[in-house]
Amino acid sequence: MKNMKNKFSRLIYVEEFVPVNGINQFLFHLGTSYDNPVMLYLHAGPGNAESLFTEAFQKKWEQIYTVVHWDQRGAGKTLIKNPDKLPTVDLMLQDLFEVVQYLKKKYKKQKIVLFGHSWGSVLGSLFIRKHPEEIEYYIGSGQVISMVENERAGYNKVKELIGQSGDKKSMKMLEAIGEYPDSKIVFDKEFLKKCKVVRKLQGKYKVGMELGLSAWVTVFKSPIFKFSDIIAFMKIFKANEKVHSFLGEFDLRAQSSVYNVPIYYVLGGNDWQTPYIIAQEYFKEIDAPNKKIYIIPNAGHFAMMDQPDLFFEALSEIKSRKNC
Repeated sequence: MKNMKNKFSRLIYVEEFVPVNGINQFLFHLGTSYDNPVMLYLHAGPGNAESLFTEAFQKKWEQIYTVVHWDQRGAGKTLIKNPDKLPTVDLMLQDLFEVVQYLKKKYKKQKIVLFGHSWGSVLGSLFIRKHPEEIEYYIGSGQVISMVENERAGYNKVKELIGQSGDKKSMKMLEAIGEYPDSKIVFDKEFLKKCKVVRKLQGKYKVGMELGLSAWVTVFKSPIFKFSDIIAFMKIFKANEKVHSFLGEFDLRAQSSVYNVPIYYVLGGNDWQTPYIIAQEYFKEIDAPNKKIYIIPNAGHFAMMDQPDLFFEALSEIKSRKNC
């Protein structure tokens, strides 16, 4: 407990390393009441720890949840602590199971809420199939259904916008990369070179992932920020090589659409990084005890930062629903 850094006088403010699956892994707990449900936030990436962004969007969340950020194996402070203990999907699912057990015991809860953002939505979706008895309900944001479909839809969207604008220079740049993506994604130099062009053009036409200056100021002002976090960020691609390999071929439709926990999607209506239209279509197929989808207008891949008030309204409604 580091009260010196607890400038908002939260009842619950803990940063700690916990033994998880053979290594010490970083958890950051924030909350206002021990009676609130515990939400475990699964960050994006693989490797992009979001524990440093909490002040950008999370204060209201803590009124209704105790929010716990976990720097996964191969990410953030856990990567710095364990540079040679690199992730596979199986390892991360086992890590996640142990983190859930730790939180249930610490907060005396029978189940917890699981929130998955982007890559975290892959990990979360896999986990709730494997261990539905551990989770009260699941919330996906930037929900990944298929990596290949994501890239194809994002490419087609920016191509459409470029065509409408008559921007011949951008169209020439886009067409120069050739077919994108291939039938499966391999995160090699050739793909990353093509992806860089697509992301640049998506940014230009406001359909790509953008973290503005204010978000980075939030990072540097975070009470848990250390310069080693920058080093971790620079190492994530190499550290998560095996997980990227898995992600390149990931397709949630390859598995049953029947879930044994309530499912909620909160998606950015202008997210073309993990295009909301793909998750929206898949959501129709889901059979779950309870389900609802929320599309947040004028919000991209980081919908919780783009429209924090609307995102919180969705979370509040989810919490108030009768989950069975």
